[in-house]
Amino acid sequence: MSELTTKLTAKDFASDQEVRWCPGCGDYSILKQIQTVLPDFGRPKEEFVFISGIGCSSRFPYYMDTYGMHSIHGRATAIATGLKSTRPDLSVWVITGDGDSLSIGGNHFIHLLRRNPDINILLFNNQIYGLTKGQYSPTSEQGKVTKSTPMGSLDFPFNPIALSLGADATFVARTLDRDPKHQQMIYKRGYEHKGTSMIEIYQNCNVFNDGAFEIFTEKGTKKQETLFMEAGKPLLFGENIEKGIKLDGLKPTIVDVTEGTANDLWIHDETDLTKATILSRFFDDPAMENHFPRPFGIFYVNENKSPFEKLFNDQIEFSKTTYGSGDLDKLLAGKETWVVN
Repeated sequence: MSELTTKLTAKDFASDQEVRWCPGCGDYSILKQIQTVLPDFGRPKEEFVFISGIGCSSRFPYYMDTYGMHSIHGRATAIATGLKSTRPDLSVWVITGDGDSLSIGGNHFIHLLRRNPDINILLFNNQIYGLTKGQYSPTSEQGKVTKSTPMGSLDFPFNPIALSLGADATFVARTLDRDPKHQQMIYKRGYEHKGTSMIEIYQNCNVFNDGAFEIFTEKGTKKQETLFMEAGKPLLFGENIEKGIKLDGLKPTIVDVTEGTANDLWIHDETDLTKATILSRFFDDPAMENHFPRPFGIFYVNENKSPFEKLFNDQIEFSKTTYGSGDLDKLLAGKETWVVN
């Protein structure tokens, strides 16, 4: 990693391209927060690479004055893995959406998570296909009426956090487009993690799915419906922080902390996979009575799993040391060839 003599600013990371998202789109906020935090990492622009697939979010690389690639549908993860394997010195970021990563790109997505290259994934989740004008997506709620599901979707939605934990991701977090400070904190933590960081971002599509996350962002409902997790602190929420979460064995329950139950509250531990999995299932329909609040923050971190590019390059060096340099011509003309008459 190169050292800078002069600190860069957010403007240094903004390209000369006109930003062409719909006015009011949540993507603007995500772009702004990324451009804001990158200077804090103390690295030259040339060491950052943003790789995207297909979708509204995938225009992102055009708006960053860094290296980047607008790749093909669902394959940004595969391209980013190859880049990081051959250029481990670079800071590689994948920009993707719920359709791009969880539909056509689902297989590549889960295999990148299990391999664990030191890559940062920003998954823009707006629960709709925006670029193709409003079809339901893998994260759309059941019953969603769209152009492709006029009688309502029959599919149950993917839970990106639970999916990532199931694929053995080593950093799993969720944030919101309308909470700039929280975004910045999560992006910094993801960057510092040595391995794949998967960050789901609730991002409002104000044209085709406006208000999908309104209950988590509006002043009148946010405190009751959101649970902001902090390591080492109890899980508290509510208008006056009067409610908490406790565990009865492995069963979570909501308690009133004003009734003397504060000492029994669940203390968030980012390294506990079992508890992270329970938290990932706080995914109730907000219309259900006594539903759990939606968690935001860092669900899980595992710093003990080696990044893929280290294992990859260590194996190459071991092979060179043990067997010497290979001969491609000899390999191609080896015993496994034959002549067809």
